Amino acid sequence: MMDQRTQIDFDMVAQLEGGFYPGEVWVGPRGADVARGGVASPLLFVGIRPDLPDMTLLPDIRVAATLAAPDAANHIRQSDTLDIIWLAAADAIEGDMLADICAAADERECNLVCETSLSGLDRVVAAIPASCATQLLVDADPADKLVALAAARRNRHAVLHDIARDDAMERIDRLQEEVSRISRLLGDLAGQRGGLPGGPTDYASRDDDSAGHAGQVRAPARDFTAMPRSFFPEERALDRQRAKAVRRMLRQRRMREQYFPADLFADPAWDMLLDLYAARLERQPVSVSSLCIAAAVPATTALRWIKTMTDAGLFMREADPHDGRRIFIALAEGAYDALARYFEALEE
Repeated sequence: MMDQRTQIDFDMVAQLEGGFYPGEVWVGPRGADVARGGVASPLLFVGIRPDLPDMTLLPDIRVAATLAAPDAANHIRQSDTLDIIWLAAADAIEGDMLADICAAADERECNLVCETSLSGLDRVVAAIPASCATQLLVDADPADKLVALAAARRNRHAVLHDIARDDAMERIDRLQEEVSRISRLLGDLAGQRGGLPGGPTDYASRDDDSAGHAGQVRAPARDFTAMPRSFFPEERALDRQRAKAVRRMLRQRRMREQYFPADLFADPAWDMLLDLYAARLERQPVSVSSLCIAAAVPATTALRWIKTMTDAGLFMREADPHDGRRIFIALAEGAYDALARYFEALEE
């Protein structure tokens, strides 16, 4: 059985024959890997021609090969050394083929970096397993691509390089700090609920008869089907009124951009929270692409916020029961309760 170093050498030869042309992309010097006492994270580029940022800023990542989409899934399953799979124009890959590539990456525990258009975003997100670590890019600039690569590399290969501490990395640090602040604020607003549980088990706490069913899987207490207006008329009327108030607040926030620079008041986390809250009151689902638009920031930035907010337990993924090619984003129960208390306090 060949060791890791031998396998890497074998892969490099096979991949050179399979369509990788030296000089098209930068490959980290092999001597540098040995000098650091480790192996650079191998990256497989799936597309016609690599369009990567300045790889000299991330010397612990090397491009192992470029392949066409039809050859990618088998290659991923046959290789034991790949760490990162970069899908260029993921939305242009046929649906079943894209799902197979994503499944192979998930099986091998590779990190995905997917480039897509906003119009194809929902289909790409639906094809990616929830357990697969993924960085999504929409009309990304070189800084966005560099940040995505830095986030996708293996922790065991991560090496601190001051040269990589550019504005993009500082921007990610500020994003994480802001999300932590919002999470603490919403946790305080949640009061007696003790934070933001956000998981599916939190639905059970809303029913008094759930104590006797602790070992059973229970469906969420809500769905996107509108209830007849004859049921709970007062509650539904209050929900509609509050939804109008939230939409009015969102319109007012957008109006500021007509008089001041948009990035002066950029607050994508709050914009997305408000949009999801209004949609919950209106009994309407929210797709990933729709939420990106509501964030009023570049789509790649919005996608990072969605991932961070999901990891923090504020957002949750929900499959479209009528279309397997779409994923909806919804508020976790803790975040919904905190927002309800917030607007109740505003109305007092």
